[in-house]
Amino acid sequence: MTTSTLQQRPLGRTGLNVSEIGYGAWGIGADMWIGAQDDESLAALRRYLELGGNFIDTAMGYGNGHSERLVGQVAREFPGTVVATKVSPKNGQWPAAPETTADQAFPGEYVIRMTEASLERLGLPAIDVQQLHVWNDSWLEQGDWQEAAAQLKREGKIRHFGISINDHQPDNAVKAVEAGAVETVQVIYNVFDQSPQDRLLDACQAHGVGVIVRVALDEGSLTGNITPETTFPEGDWRHRYFGGDRKTELQGHLRAIEADLGITTGQLAETSLRFVLSHPAVSTVIVGMRSLRNVERNALLADGRGLSAEQIEKLRAHRWDRNWYLPAE
Repeated sequence: MTTSTLQQRPLGRTGLNVSEIGYGAWGIGADMWIGAQDDESLAALRRYLELGGNFIDTAMGYGNGHSERLVGQVAREFPGTVVATKVSPKNGQWPAAPETTADQAFPGEYVIRMTEASLERLGLPAIDVQQLHVWNDSWLEQGDWQEAAAQLKREGKIRHFGISINDHQPDNAVKAVEAGAVETVQVIYNVFDQSPQDRLLDACQAHGVGVIVRVALDEGSLTGNITPETTFPEGDWRHRYFGGDRKTELQGHLRAIEADLGITTGQLAETSLRFVLSHPAVSTVIVGMRSLRNVERNALLADGRGLSAEQIEKLRAHRWDRNWYLPAE
């Protein structure tokens, strides 16, 4: 039974309306985020949909299809769920190197074959939003991926088509947006990485492209829960993300935000999510939520309320350009 309804926004020009808070299903793939249990993941997915959420983002690369299977199982129980997934690059390279060609990453026949495999795992009649999992704007003039996307639409296998932008490279998708080649973009955008505000978000607004924000909490940094003493299970990819002195370096930035806005550590996550949702170009923010507690806490933020202009202005000063996806020195 649905006990509340999350505020929705248009997903660009797709005609779809999606919850302000979406469900990011990377963590439930259970390979790079250690500790996910399928029964808990399924319970969290169901609770999100019961509360009125309607947007789930997954990918073939999350647990080698495991996340897609779980998402499909629950989406079939809740008709009307909007499911987005992604095609992994054929050459297995994240992010795409500048010299990589479209044919190396996404040859048309491969895009079709992988989409059909995702459909089988999801057990759904169509994928609402299919995305390429990496992107280079040079691919606009290359390869046959656009023909493949058009064919998949004609055959009713996908409804809409978008791209997931390389980590911290929002300007590397502006041409695709301006050319009308995509209906959605997925991008890293948070208090620290505000670079989408430079060009991408304005371009998306101007061209009716839906914006799916990922990493709004900077992989956990902006929850305030990561301290210099925090450790991660063996094999968890966050060992690398928070490697070296990064956990210690982070603390000064968090304390500065708290002091500037007059908030406590416990208010960091809500403030950070509301910062992203305050931008009118943003359609939805996908949050990793493996527990019922996190689902229920984050769902409350999909209430249509952004931050004040004064708070947004203060947070703009906390932009911190760095790339922690690269190994610590």
